Amino acid sequence: MRQLLIVDDEKNIRQGLQVMIAREFGEACKIRLAANGREALELHERQPADVIITDIRMPVMDGMELLERLRGQRRAAEGPVVLVLSGYDEFEYAKTAIRFQVRDYLLKPIRREDLFEALERALEELKRRDSDSERIDAVQDYKERLRLARLGQLLEAEGAEADRILGEWSSGESGVSLPYSLAVVAYRYDHGGSMSREELAAVVERLGGPPDRSYEAALWDREGKLVLIDPAGDRFANLADLAERRELGGLLVGIGMPGYGLEDLPESYRSACRALQYTFLHPGIHLVDARAIEGGRQMFPPPDEEVRLLGNLLGTDRKREMNELLYGIFRIDQLARIDISYIERTARLVNEKVLDEVFRRYGEASVEVLKLYRKVGDWNHFRYFHDYFRSLENLLSSLNDYIKQVRLAYTENENLKEAVAFIETHYARPLNMAMVSNHVSLNYSYFSEAFKAYTGESFVVYLKKVRIERAKELLAKHELKLAEVGEAVGFESAKQFARVFKELEGISPHEYRSKMHTQEYC
Repeated sequence: MRQLLIVDDEKNIRQGLQVMIAREFGEACKIRLAANGREALELHERQPADVIITDIRMPVMDGMELLERLRGQRRAAEGPVVLVLSGYDEFEYAKTAIRFQVRDYLLKPIRREDLFEALERALEELKRRDSDSERIDAVQDYKERLRLARLGQLLEAEGAEADRILGEWSSGESGVSLPYSLAVVAYRYDHGGSMSREELAAVVERLGGPPDRSYEAALWDREGKLVLIDPAGDRFANLADLAERRELGGLLVGIGMPGYGLEDLPESYRSACRALQYTFLHPGIHLVDARAIEGGRQMFPPPDEEVRLLGNLLGTDRKREMNELLYGIFRIDQLARIDISYIERTARLVNEKVLDEVFRRYGEASVEVLKLYRKVGDWNHFRYFHDYFRSLENLLSSLNDYIKQVRLAYTENENLKEAVAFIETHYARPLNMAMVSNHVSLNYSYFSEAFKAYTGESFVVYLKKVRIERAKELLAKHELKLAEVGEAVGFESAKQFARVFKELEGISPHEYRSKMHTQEYC
């Protein structure tokens, strides 16, 4: 619906025009009334009018002054369509109206047909303006997207590719003022992980206005970081300060080296990304400038031997020594001056030579340990290094306990295998659990539980079964008397042998021997 403003000092004329127009254009126009130019100007400033029908001679502010004030506010192509009313058919008014780009000049008394035709032409002109504006917006939008796409390509281009992209720019087409500053912005959560593009854009807009309007260029790199380019580099520092004041601790800014030409853009971007990485080492620091970390960072050879020793300590009772070694591996006392590539390379070395190796050798641990292992395996899961380091310490402690359990279980199995072999070899002797547990050097009470878990039987039942199985073999050979068979497999008396045999087999030793003999002759 179009906004239409009727301006006339005569109340009857204002209201008469309103009634006529409402009947003919009621669905197309929302009508407001003003008694003079000043009142009309106030209404227009509160809610811009699309069409203004104004008288010329009025008190307070006449129509000519109103037109002049309207033209001073906007370009003519963007302002309202104006229809002038006058009871004076004077050429001077007509000339003034033309100078202010008035659409029509109507004489009082106004004929209904003339008014409606003039309004139709005004509405048609507004439609044409909208269409032209849409086409212009579409062209400008395309040009802007093309500009940002080329800037995005140039960010990560090198060598001949960078030269090719630079060759496609014409003078001033990049829209980047020289010299310029470049910042890379990301948001890292406490638990790790980054904000989506939409969320990050909303946070930056809340702090400093829409990025695409607040900076000369706002674009996204391949990793989803926001790249801002602007000649006023202090605006990036203001952005970080606002984030800190509003307790948006996850908003991190890396500022690159200054650019003095488009050819500097790739290096400025790379140095900004590197500066952003250094926020990882310093909790509470929202912004790092590449110039502050240029040169003077300490670098060390990979700690291969120390990492190997760390892996060897896992599964022992030397946890304190292991923690001290870990502090030395990451050079915690030199963290403020160290080159971050050393930290990154060392973390990768620990992943490959310690963490991955543990699971390759010992298999999967508990679900909780596995979750922590997957998180620690990528430091991008953490906002700050100290969070990563504490989680790594916890993981190593858990792995230390896990390996000890695995080794203990393995040792127990070997001991219990030996216990079973001892029983099956010496079953004919007067064995008891104390003798066997001493033989394999295990605590008597612990051996009782471990043996039952390993064999599924108590020690006494297992020994009975071994003896009866050997007795069955002897009974089938006819060589020994029943009492001699019982004594040969370790029973103290024939009576005990007969009772245990029937308990386990359901028949007596004599019945078993008879059954076996019958099967031989069948």
